[in-house]
Amino acid sequence: MSLLTIIQNASKRVGLNSPASAIGLTDENVVRMISLANEEGAELASRHRWQNLIREATLTTAATESQGAITTIAGADFGYMLNDTIWDRTSNRRWLPVDDTQWQQMKASSITGPDIHFRIRGNSLLAIPVPAASHTVAFEWVTKNWCESSGGTGQSAWAADADVGRLDESLMTAGLIWRWKASQGLEYAEDFRKYEILVNDAIARDGVKGHLYMGGRRSGRTNVPDGSWVL
Repeated sequence: MSLLTIIQNASKRVGLNSPASAIGLTDENVVRMISLANEEGAELASRHRWQNLIREATLTTAATESQGAITTIAGADFGYMLNDTIWDRTSNRRWLPVDDTQWQQMKASSITGPDIHFRIRGNSLLAIPVPAASHTVAFEWVTKNWCESSGGTGQSAWAADADVGRLDESLMTAGLIWRWKASQGLEYAEDFRKYEILVNDAIARDGVKGHLYMGGRRSGRTNVPDGSWVL
């Protein structure tokens, strides 16, 4: 599928003529369809940490507070970092996130110690205390590019008829249908209900899920607090 086929399929479902092309047309219905398709893509991408939008970034630490611009470390399409995924692979220690209040408290206290704390401010990745140089640190993040060109270049909005979605395009079609009806003042409750079921099912199936233990001990595994231990 592509942007054009999404719009063609949705048009047929809502009783419009199926256009032979979309981008560049001045037809009011097609222009509105494209706008709603962009709205659908952006909102669908924000609803879940879709595995197809997750990326991994690595950096080599510098012995300074600022480790550089997050868009340089990850990419210009950086959306947000996934919590608890940033690890120093050299020392096998997790970097710990702090908020602005905690950060300023640590700065005032001239904190030292084995644990590195971090925050993103002004689009820069900051670390305290200053980490050792030349360590490899990695983390996972989510791209804001939920579609791409036919050549595979990521995009945060539709730009050509041949663009394809990085998310399930059948979901995008269903989303476009109810959004069109809502924009026209038509009854859309049933279409929205079906869409929500499809989205929730897709979220449940996306990627892999860890086991959830509701109680009792897990045999064969020992939990050890963070710290340096002499073996």
